[in-house]
Amino acid sequence: MKKWAILFLLIALQIPASVKAGEWSGYFSAEGRLFFNDALHPGQREQQAAFSAQPEYHHAWEESSFTFVPFYRLDSADAKRTHTDVRELYFLWYPGAFDLGIGIRKIFWGVTESQHLVDIINQTDLVELPDGEEKLGQPMINFSMLRDWGIIDFFILPYFRERTFPGRKGRLRSAIPIDTDQARFESSAKKHHLDLAVRYAKTLDYVDLALSYFRGTGREPTFLPGTDASGNPVLIPFYSQIGQTGVELQWVTEEWLWKLEAIHRTGQGESFEAWTGGFEYTFTGLLETQMDLGAIAEWLYDTRGDKATTPFENDFMFGLRLAVNDMASTELLIGVIQDLDHASKMLSIEGGRRLTDHWKIEIEGNLFIQQNTRTLFYDLRDDDFLQLSLLYYF
Repeated sequence: MKKWAILFLLIALQIPASVKAGEWSGYFSAEGRLFFNDALHPGQREQQAAFSAQPEYHHAWEESSFTFVPFYRLDSADAKRTHTDVRELYFLWYPGAFDLGIGIRKIFWGVTESQHLVDIINQTDLVELPDGEEKLGQPMINFSMLRDWGIIDFFILPYFRERTFPGRKGRLRSAIPIDTDQARFESSAKKHHLDLAVRYAKTLDYVDLALSYFRGTGREPTFLPGTDASGNPVLIPFYSQIGQTGVELQWVTEEWLWKLEAIHRTGQGESFEAWTGGFEYTFTGLLETQMDLGAIAEWLYDTRGDKATTPFENDFMFGLRLAVNDMASTELLIGVIQDLDHASKMLSIEGGRRLTDHWKIEIEGNLFIQQNTRTLFYDLRDDDFLQLSLLYYF
């Protein structure tokens, strides 16, 4: 990935100064994490503070554009969480008949709230937050065509990004640390396996439909037992070659928003299916005010059962989304995911409010309640936390 970044920066430096003028934006963030319980695993720090920066440079010409989005985080407790990434660094050419993007990009697929099964192009940056929403930049060539019959995207992915994990001193980690330095691959090409993907999307009246297929190195690893250089037990990530077919469906009817994500995957052990589906109903003008309240319900299911590599093999999610619709864009989302096979549940909260034109405050947190020994969240049972962030946008 560093070679890609250096290559495109060198190309950018060759652009004449007369056309380099563009726009800078982005943010700086200071955050603190408060953990409600003592650390469960040896070596972990009790609390965390962090600083992050994500500037963005964008320049557009008549039929093309250039985008550069670097990211940096400095963490007080976890050396693995202190990291640099190129979220995006790409040229986009759009002459009219098609779009062609070359470089490092972030591509999002998905419609549901609780998890995004079909979102497979970018790797998860798991040191950021346990919800898996943050992604690493992915080197790619993306060819897109917009026609009356829909949008079709082709992706060539020449380089694989490994998933990030908290370090030994970080919270929100497994009981046995994950040693990313010993990562293994099914493909002999390792990180240089050529992955391919295609996606078709179409809007039909009030229905959004998308079908996708991915073939290559799976973004979600399984783990092998091992030891580090000191003989301590570790988990070693293993990345399989997979094939994944995905479906996204979203239907809007008055106050109802129905959603579905489903996948069929081969190559990661036995083939399996998984889906997340449900609805969001919005109460507009709540209590005769300008506020809107959305009620969200989703069912998360994985046919592998207790063998699933995700925590959500048979779970129900219920949440409330409050949009105050004020000048400060105040929002709050509270959700709980209940394991239908065990008593385990996870409560999450996220919200934000603009303080001025440049300053914003955000809150995020998780509670891991009554975690069963058979759930993947069991190692996080004492890692309930609340995170407060102060962001400056420019």
